[in-house]
Amino acid sequence: MSWNFGSPSSASRPKALSEARFVKPRSQQWLYIYSVRVRQIDLLVVVFAVLLAQLVRFGDHFTAPVGRAHWPAIVVSAGLACLWYGALRAVQSADRRVLGSGPTEYSRVWMASFVTFGGLAIFDQLFNLSIARGFLAVAFPAGTFVLLASRWGMRRYLTSLRKTRRYLERVLIMGGVESAKPLIDRLESTPALGYEVVGLCVPVERRRGPEMLQSRGREIPVFGDFSDARTAVALSGATTVAVTSAEVLGHSAMRELSWDLEGMDVEMLVSPGVTDVAGPRMMVRPVAGLPLLHIDRPRYEGANKFLKSAFDRSVTALLLLMLGPVLFACAIAVKVTSPGPVFYRGMRVGLNNEAFRMWKFRSMVQNADKLRGELAGLNQGSGVLFKIRDDPRVTPVGRFMRRYSLDELPQLFNVMSGQMSLVGPRPPLPEEVENYDRVVTRRMLVRPGVTGLWQVSGRSDLSWEESVRLDLSYVENWSIMQDVLILWRTANAVMGKEGAY
Repeated sequence: MSWNFGSPSSASRPKALSEARFVKPRSQQWLYIYSVRVRQIDLLVVVFAVLLAQLVRFGDHFTAPVGRAHWPAIVVSAGLACLWYGALRAVQSADRRVLGSGPTEYSRVWMASFVTFGGLAIFDQLFNLSIARGFLAVAFPAGTFVLLASRWGMRRYLTSLRKTRRYLERVLIMGGVESAKPLIDRLESTPALGYEVVGLCVPVERRRGPEMLQSRGREIPVFGDFSDARTAVALSGATTVAVTSAEVLGHSAMRELSWDLEGMDVEMLVSPGVTDVAGPRMMVRPVAGLPLLHIDRPRYEGANKFLKSAFDRSVTALLLLMLGPVLFACAIAVKVTSPGPVFYRGMRVGLNNEAFRMWKFRSMVQNADKLRGELAGLNQGSGVLFKIRDDPRVTPVGRFMRRYSLDELPQLFNVMSGQMSLVGPRPPLPEEVENYDRVVTRRMLVRPGVTGLWQVSGRSDLSWEESVRLDLSYVENWSIMQDVLILWRTANAVMGKEGAY
């Protein structure tokens, strides 16, 4: 079967096509400019870090001999800067597909820096040149930190513009309403992702459906069926076409559509039909001329488990040293302001459904658990969660600690004992776990976390369904870089105080 992507006759055009005016196609020029700016800032940071290392070690003697080869310092610095910047380009750290969202951008910056200086150190040791130590001590940490900070700053700026509906990719979705609706709702609820849905093309057999699709207060026009794709792109000014019903469109039509879009400065995305699976677990493998999406199984054992455990304990030990005075002050405040113990040790369920006692500073009156039944009518939590915004059991000091998540700091001791992780799903109560279905029980495949995606995405304001989705997304796609980003975002969420009660 072959599809015709030409303009349909006026008699068969739906209302959205016949009444709409042609919108001048918007190119992705802003994205190209943003990518160029990122590369320019990378170059400035690399030059700055290398010159800083040279000044720290050699002062302003740019021609000072370096190492056993007695190369001028400025030559060594220039060579290192070229290698470093070349590595950033080689790993495609400024690829338009990874800029602005997700941990991949940061991972590539870190990888380029690590490979550059790791290779330099190995080369230095093999040939006994004695040129790398000063640069490793100064340029590597300083430059990598500033590179990551600059990417974060540019992303914050881009996100602020996207929240005002600027610098968004205009997306035309091709697929049935059932397959397109989840994607539309996700993109409309999170403009920081950088996409704005501007229209929908449906399969031929469903063409007589509604002319407008409602999504979060917005009306998404339906631009006819799949044969109206080219016209719909021109009418909507779309810069991206997202296909959510590839099996209905067919292989030949998909190929023809991709050819047609090449000349319109429009990118094509294809939804694989799976949710909350991303990153290195996904790989396209061509088989007999057909691209097949290969999805690896989540890996929670072996080297990954050891790496996460080492990361948790090393960072936790550092946090305990830094936050020791804060822990001491909170303990005194709890003790002198209300009768009862300093700590609350509630029962929680962790890895493989094993129960453990989680440490927290007591933020409620003594025996608060026994009063829960009397307050059941005030429960504002969704699903199996029990939450009350103005819980009368919370003490004044406890309310302050909850606002800044200070009551959760003793959970660092649970991390050191191996019962919890720094980042992971929310630690559930035993009675919550009893009501879990098969899908939700996948949260128990990893240790619960002191913080997690639920913490940086709304905290107590999230619905039960959204909390579960975020936890499952973390379980399916764990990585060290994602943990680092969540810890960074946790500090912002705690200071912002949103959803904390």
